[in-house]
Amino acid sequence: MKILLVVGARPNFMKIAPIVSAIDRWNAAHPDRPVERRLVHTGQHYDAKMFDAFFRDLEIPPPDVDLGVGSGSHTFQTAHVMLRFETVCEAERPDWVLVVGDVNSTMAATLVATKMGVRVCHVEAGLRSGDRTMPEEINRLVTDAVADLLFTTSRDADDNLRTEGVPDHKIAFVGNVMIDTLRRQLDRLPGLAPARLVPAGSRYGVVTLHRPSNVDRHDTLAGLLGALADIAAELPLVFPIHPRTRKMADRFGLSDRFTPLPPAPDGELAPGIHVTDPLGYHDFLNLWKDAALVLTDSGGLQEETTALGIPCLTLRENTERPVTIWEGTNTLVGTDPDAIRREARAILAGGGKAGRVPEYWDGHAADRIVAALAGESG
Repeated sequence: MKILLVVGARPNFMKIAPIVSAIDRWNAAHPDRPVERRLVHTGQHYDAKMFDAFFRDLEIPPPDVDLGVGSGSHTFQTAHVMLRFETVCEAERPDWVLVVGDVNSTMAATLVATKMGVRVCHVEAGLRSGDRTMPEEINRLVTDAVADLLFTTSRDADDNLRTEGVPDHKIAFVGNVMIDTLRRQLDRLPGLAPARLVPAGSRYGVVTLHRPSNVDRHDTLAGLLGALADIAAELPLVFPIHPRTRKMADRFGLSDRFTPLPPAPDGELAPGIHVTDPLGYHDFLNLWKDAALVLTDSGGLQEETTALGIPCLTLRENTERPVTIWEGTNTLVGTDPDAIRREARAILAGGGKAGRVPEYWDGHAADRIVAALAGESG
């Protein structure tokens, strides 16, 4: 059996890494029923420096095919992935195309494979925010509508798919491959000893902020940074700043709220919002795993903080990962500055959720995925 594994952007790398490893384990254990894998990188994430760092950190082999799509609008990226991926499918003639997450490459590769009669499996299927203004929501809906096998991370995702008319035989609850990666890399971290960005024993929070709805509007970004500045007076915040966020803060004249993080901080971290360049996987994990609080508009970080029991405030009006709220440590606070301040102060006063790790977030989701695919082929 031959599978094309498709990755397109940074969040995909964390999801594909454990699947690559699981295929290798399957082949070692079942030499009579090998799975041939071919890794296709669409190039949607085009920062070579960050690309190389993530592949190295996550032990992902170099891609067999790089489509080199690069930057552009959603339409540009989707169209160019489709045109170039069609050629790959024609040459490779795979049994399955495996897509992960909800980026443009996910939807584009799914459409190409489906039209060519190649079966598609979607890892992280069934997540829904209910907000169709999010490009990711459209990608999820389209991908799940036509894919042949839908691997879900939580039981509510199964329910979402059934509500949309997906039959049960297409749905497989396997758990969360993001947590597979997290647990694997936590085990590796002591041997890697990445440099600490804050002094050992310091109390601090971590911020990530990149969504256009949060950073592309002056009033919204100003309100968020104002709330963060107030929190940072009580709890220093470390902010690996996304290039888009830095650009918009500069454009709006809001960069004076930031303090560069000292390269080798000594003693307690001073109050304030301390910015640093974007971080590789290991450096970022080494930072947030010890945080007292995480404030984010990311999707994956909501899950990762739940897995490690770290209080998380999600700076969005909705989330496609509600299990992190029902069962985990996540609180959806929106973008209202007063609500953000109030919830952060409650956590710092000891009022954060205890939470629990959701079902099947045990580090073995990728093995279930590969067993389902390889078993199906037999």
